[in-house]
Amino acid sequence: MDKLISVAPMMDWTDRHERFFLRQISRRVRLYTEMITTGAIIHGDRARLLAFHPDEHPVALQIGGADPVALAECARIGAGFGYDEINLNIGCPSDRVQSGSFGACLMAQPDLVARAVEAMAAAVDLPITVKHRIAIDDQEEWPTLSGFVETVASAGCRHFIVHARKA
Repeated sequence: MDKLISVAPMMDWTDRHERFFLRQISRRVRLYTEMITTGAIIHGDRARLLAFHPDEHPVALQIGGADPVALAECARIGAGFGYDEINLNIGCPSDRVQSGSFGACLMAQPDLVARAVEAMAAAVDLPITVKHRIAIDDQEEWPTLSGFVETVASAGCRHFIVHARKA
């Protein structure tokens, strides 16, 4: 999915209508869904949450969660819907997301993120990518970023999307 630009996933914005509109502007853009939680994918209305128009390709499903088993199941479900990439959100700093123990707070748990990536990669034959921050809270940027990427890359992630500021 080598494209020149990407449109960042944004809650309540990058729904199927926005993605379809963006695709009309350019075929050379990587599109992402808004972050969808593992609970919503597993227990929610999948057709409403995951369906997309074929013209949106290439399109990545962005998942929020922390449980490797649930993330692997969601990756399988996403692959079944025809997504081109599965993206794990380790960048969202919202209080609601943090209270669910996923998103940016997982920057502090790179081993857990690595296990999640490994489980997702074993579940599907699609690229597994990770969106993340450079650090969180009082962490030092470079040691945090380099250690996180090294750990997660060792689990098979080959493409990182860096939101280049602290959460």
